[in-house]
Amino acid sequence: MKSPGHGSHVESLDDRLVSAAQAGDADAVRALLEEGSDPNAVGRDGLPVLCSAVAAYDTEVAEALVEGGADPDQALPDGTTPLLRAVDLGSPAMVTAVLGPQPLLRLSPAEREGLLAAARNWYETGAAEELRRRTGAFGPAETLLVQDHENNHVDQVSLGGLTVRAGHGAVLTELEWAFRILAPVDELVARAVRPPDENHVNWSASRFVLALRRSKETWSAVVAFRHHPSPDHRLFVLSYLRIRLLFESSNRHSYAKAESQLLAAWAAEETDSPVLAQVLSTYNTYEHPDQEAFGLRYADHPDPRVRREVPDCFITNDAVLTDAATTTLLTLARDPDAAVRCAVCEAIGPAVDPIAPFSEARQALLALIRDTDPDVRACAAATLSRSDDRTPAVADAFMALLDEDDRLLRLAGAYGLARQDDPRTEEAYERVGPLGPGFEYDDRADGLWRWRWRNKPEQH
Repeated sequence: MKSPGHGSHVESLDDRLVSAAQAGDADAVRALLEEGSDPNAVGRDGLPVLCSAVAAYDTEVAEALVEGGADPDQALPDGTTPLLRAVDLGSPAMVTAVLGPQPLLRLSPAEREGLLAAARNWYETGAAEELRRRTGAFGPAETLLVQDHENNHVDQVSLGGLTVRAGHGAVLTELEWAFRILAPVDELVARAVRPPDENHVNWSASRFVLALRRSKETWSAVVAFRHHPSPDHRLFVLSYLRIRLLFESSNRHSYAKAESQLLAAWAAEETDSPVLAQVLSTYNTYEHPDQEAFGLRYADHPDPRVRREVPDCFITNDAVLTDAATTTLLTLARDPDAAVRCAVCEAIGPAVDPIAPFSEARQALLALIRDTDPDVRACAAATLSRSDDRTPAVADAFMALLDEDDRLLRLAGAYGLARQDDPRTEEAYERVGPLGPGFEYDDRADGLWRWRWRNKPEQH
């Protein structure tokens, strides 16, 4: 039997845990769990504290509670569980946080099917329509685009006093994968493009699961959608191919040759310019001998989105530009589209010869660093700062950037001078002004320190 002192201590810890969870303080939740608070502590509403985290869409707190022993399958008075509530609320990030360890082994077949059925019903009915059915409310729903997980977003839908997120397609996809159910590829692609948004949770979940399914059958079924009449479906194939490269970069990779050939054939057939631009962009992530010829073919394409991808075709591991590539880049350096000119800045770097100060490539970069577009000026400064060109013309171009209103452009100029070991470096960094938070991992912010280390060793 617990002593009164011990009991009161436990109650105090539990009360503090509830308060920390409701305040969204995940660090405090973890610390209190380590001290011995009950991960299933009940709040003032009579529900486990995990339910309050789920209702608040606080994935960090929910994850901390589950990792600390909170029971996602605990039966609640209304017949639900914290995990089922997470599924209903339609946030795939929350479902991932609450799913808990070994769901395939932990949950019975009936429990798994109940979760799948709930997600499927919300997805097929639609969030707003299901809210109308549950609340009896009329009129339009209030919709707000919100972030769900680090890189994805989803509509948050409110109606009749209830709020859910319309990510049930992604929830269904993730539950199927957790329960080792291989949904048909056609169905996963259909979920991905509803809505057709590469940053939507539905798109991301389908792409992720399909990329993890590494069978030849899955790959063939996905890439077959390159012939689909909808550009959205074709864009999804390209998104899928890119994430496969990320997942399999260690063995570079089992389908690389087939995918490179597929993309080359695809480019010749593609009629939609935004899709063609993505085909080129994806093609450039592979290593292949025909890269330059591929770029030359599209250098004069009428759509700037396609032309923006051409310079990247000339960036190869040997870092040598052919005469044909250099000539094309010099032409694109005068392109009316600023993003094309930005792309040229990076690609033309290998053609800049510091012992040939009047080379056309160098003159092109000196023109670009004075471009009317600030992004182009920044890109040109970055390329020139990486070069070994220490001529007065380049230094003067860096000095001119110090007169810019944009602090980042002033920093680009100061960094370029530091890389040249220019004696005006200290003055340049003074004109940049204080950098403050956000520049901790920016090499340019360390330019002055490195310059002093090289040029004023007595200060170190």
